[in-house]
Amino acid sequence: MSDERSRAQFLWPALLLFASGFSALVFQVVWVRQLSLIVGIDVYAVTAGVCAFMAGLAIGGMAFGRSIDRSASPFRFYALLEAGVAICGVAVTIGLSHYAASFARLENVSAILACTTVFAFVGIPAILMGGTLPALIRSLAAANRDIGLKGGRLYAANTTGAIAGTLAAAFVLIPHLGISGSAYAAAGFSLLAALGALGLGLWRKLSVDVPRKTQPRPFSGDVRLALGLYSVAGGVALGYEVIWTQSIVQFMSTRTFAFAIVLATYLFGLALGSALAAKRIDRIRNVWSVFGLLIAGAGLVALLGVAFLGSWIIAAQSIAEYWALQLSGNQLAGMSARFAVASIAIVLPTTILLGAAFPAAMKLVIADGHVGRGVGMVSACNTFGGIIGTAVTGFILIPSYGFVGSFGILAVVAAAIGVIAVFRNVSMVRWHRGAAAAMCAAALMLAFLIPADRFASLLPGAQSGKLVFYEEGLGATVAVVEQGRDRKFRRLYIQGVSNTGDSLPSLRYMRLQALLPLITIQKQPQSAMVVGLGTGITAGALLAYTGLDQRVAAELLPAVERASTLFNGNYHVASDPRLDIRLRDGRRELLANADTYDLVTLEPPPPSAAGVANLYSTDFYRLAATRLRPGGMVAQWLPLPTQNDEDTRSLVRSFIDVFPHSTLWTTELHEMMLVGSLEPMKLDVARMTTRFEQPEVRLALREVGINSLPELMATWVTDRAGLETYAGNAPAVTDDWPRIEYASWVRPDTFTIVLPKLMNLATDPPLENADAAFNAAMETERDVLHTFYRAGLSAYQGDRKGWQRSASRVGALASDNAYYAWFFGGERR
Repeated sequence: MSDERSRAQFLWPALLLFASGFSALVFQVVWVRQLSLIVGIDVYAVTAGVCAFMAGLAIGGMAFGRSIDRSASPFRFYALLEAGVAICGVAVTIGLSHYAASFARLENVSAILACTTVFAFVGIPAILMGGTLPALIRSLAAANRDIGLKGGRLYAANTTGAIAGTLAAAFVLIPHLGISGSAYAAAGFSLLAALGALGLGLWRKLSVDVPRKTQPRPFSGDVRLALGLYSVAGGVALGYEVIWTQSIVQFMSTRTFAFAIVLATYLFGLALGSALAAKRIDRIRNVWSVFGLLIAGAGLVALLGVAFLGSWIIAAQSIAEYWALQLSGNQLAGMSARFAVASIAIVLPTTILLGAAFPAAMKLVIADGHVGRGVGMVSACNTFGGIIGTAVTGFILIPSYGFVGSFGILAVVAAAIGVIAVFRNVSMVRWHRGAAAAMCAAALMLAFLIPADRFASLLPGAQSGKLVFYEEGLGATVAVVEQGRDRKFRRLYIQGVSNTGDSLPSLRYMRLQALLPLITIQKQPQSAMVVGLGTGITAGALLAYTGLDQRVAAELLPAVERASTLFNGNYHVASDPRLDIRLRDGRRELLANADTYDLVTLEPPPPSAAGVANLYSTDFYRLAATRLRPGGMVAQWLPLPTQNDEDTRSLVRSFIDVFPHSTLWTTELHEMMLVGSLEPMKLDVARMTTRFEQPEVRLALREVGINSLPELMATWVTDRAGLETYAGNAPAVTDDWPRIEYASWVRPDTFTIVLPKLMNLATDPPLENADAAFNAAMETERDVLHTFYRAGLSAYQGDRKGWQRSASRVGALASDNAYYAWFFGGERR
């Protein structure tokens, strides 16, 4: 009976901490995403959000620890904390959703004050969260003798809830409830936990004795040392998380699902390690040695994971994806299995050891009668160390030493922790000393022996090409790979995923992304802005248009600016003084700068990439519209193969909901462009001819297969009426509901479905001052272009005869066109 009672006593607090972990991580995901809209979509936004959250947890652990020890009802104490989390969490979510413009104005007055307000927004509810773990551990354990077992298990339960919250936010809550709806769901979990705790507090069988009120003694030297070492260990652990988040995605994807699986694996390792160690730690005499060997072992294992990383992991991913597809028939399940293999192989072994160190740290620190204080201090010191580790790793180690060097430094630090801890134990077993010394030596040796380009050599693009640029910097890896045999070209990889390149098809759509709006705009354009420098081709095309007085490019990553010098066709834009390159997130630039433009052309990463939905939302388009001069236009890149048909419809809906005058143009077989304005757009042939005939403009377009104005007008697809027909009742992408980022995985036949649907909407462009000869020439060019697209579709569908038939017709009618010749094997002209 006593065993059943013991299990019941543990079960309910564990469930409460599961709910706490769940709601805390959902809130964290929501707030970090909201901060990306306020501070910018970059490493600073993520770091600010995570550090504010962690600082709150640490402060809460320290602030509430002593009060919990003096409380007669830890459950009631916990219930008040969780109720506060629910109320503050919803309030913060609502406040952050309306704070972006105010932050930009405040930042112009005082950047420190602006950042402090953001820090406070996230930190205050996190303070309340920080007290929940000490409260419930105190409810079960009042003495050191059983703190390892009970504390370790409850920590594992709390971390398991965090795992569930991480996965639920990415796979369920945000896709179905949106940002604010997810926050309400998290608040609901907190309130349920609060009510459950109140009920438990009234259940006499789970009541706890009020400890004898004694003044807590100052921490001894051993305890201070243990707290200091565990604080440094927290920095090592979070440093690893920063590196893993950036490095593993090169074997995965920039989709939010991939990041969620990495974080869930990290947390699962901590939970599993804590649960396993909790069973034994109370019976171990040499706790110092165990603690030291666990931390040192974690560092060495992390380094060994890098040393043995190879093509085997890609093969294992492929096998896992195959079987997941066979069993489920679901594309997302297959890709998630692929993500999980990389994450488990690289992250899990290290985090199991790090998680096992938590019960050991509690055993070294906690004194009888002061469980709340001890748990709070252990958690706080570890968390404060994590904040420092996050900042140092992200802003100093990775930019200075790269991934491999940073892994080596962290492993050596972990080994040093192990040596100090093991040698602190006066009664240690002799082999403990040898093991600690061996781990330290192995970490030092591996840190120097592992090639610095270990991750670069495993990039997917590098397997089939030549790596000509690679940089591991703030927030992302940037690589340039040279590919092709007869016709060499280069591709830009960010976080291991191909973004674009300088092959002729890419050159074509990017030049049109800038020059087509400049030629068709009603007024004489004088200023233009490009969001996303990338290869520099779109921004470089602005240099070909001589009438511009102001040219601006907003680019998030400094490494992308450096890499752009390696691409052909961008007119050496990175070194041209006529272009003002502003190293800032595009949305943040528009918020913080009141400059206005005749053209804002948007070429961010594909819509499904993590965080990028912020640049495809109705909220962003409204912001961009406020930066347009009278008669100005916004041009949005619309890739077709990167999202499913229903998601493309949502993207179109988002655009036309803001711009009453919208048009669609096809810029390349796989790409289209939305052009919108707040005022009617007139296509005057006489005006457009003058602009097209500028020598540099004409040459730039001829190089990509646009030899005449009729050929340019042949890329017209439809007007707003056609776009309304296509979008139908599709829901828009908004800041609160970034559905495209959390959409289903792209189906294999997506492109062959979306392209025909859009091309079937084709109408005649509403030209003014066009004579019969111009219309006839345009119809001829449009027939050739559409025939070429039919050839492309035939190739995708495996219809070789259809491809040959269409390709022969295009070759006969447009043998001098560089774009068609690139596909059909002709010489580039």
